[in-house]
Amino acid sequence: MILIVNKYLLGKGFNGVSLWPFVILKNKELKDDITFINHEKIHLRQQLEMLIIPFYIWYLMEYLLRLIYYKDRFLAYKNISFEREAYSQEMKENYLQDRKLWAFLQFV
Repeated sequence: MILIVNKYLLGKGFNGVSLWPFVILKNKELKDDITFINHEKIHLRQQLEMLIIPFYIWYLMEYLLRLIYYKDRFLAYKNISFEREAYSQEMKENYLQDRKLWAFLQFV
């Protein structure tokens, strides 16, 4: 994982984004936020197991489908299976050690 701090690369409402193998943070204080970093590490694992490009395609398609369903950008984002896994497991520091392959499918 390579951390990059750049407040200009991220849109309003975003503190960070994982673009394998990088995690781009809005501010340097986020480097010390264990929960936030764990959330982003979960995304890096998801991206790697899906061979990176298919992850982004799936993510975008799922977001668009959920946007049609919920008619709300925030609800669509929060209900993407990758986000549901990351948010539900971000507090568990050892989650990635025990995580099973394709674990995000439990959250589809």
